[in-house]
Amino acid sequence: MKKFKVGVIGLRMGKAHIEGYKKNLFTEVYGICDTDKEVLKKTADEYNIKIAVNDYRELVDIPEIDIISIASPDFYHAEQSIYALKKGKYVFCEKPMTSDIEEAKKIVDTVKKTGGRFMVGQVCRYAPGFVLAKKMVEKGDIGELFFIESEYAHNYSKVSGVNNWRKDPRREPFLGGGCHAVDLVRWIAGDPSEVFAYANHKCLLDWPVDDTTIAIFRLPQNIIGKVFVSIGCVRPYTMRTVIYGTEGTIICDNTSPQIYLCSQKYYKEKTDYSFATFPVNISSHNVSAEIDEFVDCILNDKPIPTNEVEGAKTVIACLVAVESSKKGTPLKIDYRL
Repeated sequence: MKKFKVGVIGLRMGKAHIEGYKKNLFTEVYGICDTDKEVLKKTADEYNIKIAVNDYRELVDIPEIDIISIASPDFYHAEQSIYALKKGKYVFCEKPMTSDIEEAKKIVDTVKKTGGRFMVGQVCRYAPGFVLAKKMVEKGDIGELFFIESEYAHNYSKVSGVNNWRKDPRREPFLGGGCHAVDLVRWIAGDPSEVFAYANHKCLLDWPVDDTTIAIFRLPQNIIGKVFVSIGCVRPYTMRTVIYGTEGTIICDNTSPQIYLCSQKYYKEKTDYSFATFPVNISSHNVSAEIDEFVDCILNDKPIPTNEVEGAKTVIACLVAVESSKKGTPLKIDYRL
């Protein structure tokens, strides 16, 4: 059986990619790339990978490689994705797709021109708790949606990244981390048309960007959405999400072994507002499931759920929210690509 040969760029998050490709029956990791020579050698030795290079172009240019996985810092995604697409590679790119709306448009345009296949890694769509919650919503377990709130609550004080790349002023936290929550809200409730956001900077005072942002979104069918992003809060990391419907409520996150459902649909007494629990596997960053989906879409010519357009829409929604926080006014969201 012929396997797709894979090249992985960026070996911090990229190690999860390597593990995912190792588990997939149709792929093999053929080469890796990182600018840190020590990390590169250590990873190559650990996984017995023969090709290990410092320049991503050298990896992409290898004719035998079919798939390029991009797990580098956010602000390199566009350059590396476009280069790989033009070289005829299938591209799996970590979130966020880009750090800039114009770059997002360039990726969309490059996919169109090359006929390539492109996927953005939005792990919330593959976390078992969120997957079950979406199925409950679609089944009507909580009636008609009227409000959804999600969050990216983290503390970056000890995780600024190699060479402090997370502290780079080009990296906006509401996009870099908060795209998880924004994409989840879009996936469950649809594309927001307007946003009003507030931000402040009270926790990580030595960081060059706002560390907390709250955005209120206008969603389809007059649903209200809220996304809270903090990279300096003092609490365990979570992406807790609460989904409210006219007949019930779902509480879920990416780090707990259960989700909670309160639903009038399942109680004889309409005043019974207790929660039932549903067990789920904990897979906070289910990269293996993303890779399996991507490979299946390539093999069977299926639409890619988190393709370049979906990735661009999440980038746009995030960056318009940031703009709103700076201007102090609600803004319309324009998804034209």
